[in-house]
Amino acid sequence: MPYVGGRVRDHCVRADRQNGRMRISARADYAVRAVLELAVRRDGGSVKAEAIAATQDIPHKFLEGILGDLRRAGIVDSRRGGGGGYRLAREPGGITVADVIRAVDGPIVSVRGERPTGLEYTGSAQPLLPLWIALRANVRRILEGVTIADIAADALPEPVRALAAEPAAWENP
Repeated sequence: MPYVGGRVRDHCVRADRQNGRMRISARADYAVRAVLELAVRRDGGSVKAEAIAATQDIPHKFLEGILGDLRRAGIVDSRRGGGGGYRLAREPGGITVADVIRAVDGPIVSVRGERPTGLEYTGSAQPLLPLWIALRANVRRILEGVTIADIAADALPEPVRALAAEPAAWENP
């Protein structure tokens, strides 16, 4: 194993492979889709989990756990019984994509499972910390700037539409 400054570098190489891409978990994707489904069905009252699962092609059992997390976070309400189901606990314009992701996955950007502000680097790696902080700030700016109402109305904010319109955004380097 290569040594750098008396330390084994192997763990750094593994961490780089794990952090090589930004990921939106299936749990977060399903949660946003479920909340969006509730937003577009707001006028119809409560929606059963089975209906959300079928419409959005989400495994029902997995969705039940997600809806529980969203309920605990105050994003959805639930009712039992024949007329029961789920509905949004607040207006779609007051729920950001970041709110939903945090409810089911916790912090939006982490490095090796830690928040960037909890990291310390030494030597030549010191400039990494402001990079990770800037990345987190940028991701938060996007996800906190888009509400469920924006998506439901197909009206993403202009900065988001502009970023998505860049041809390089659609390429996988």
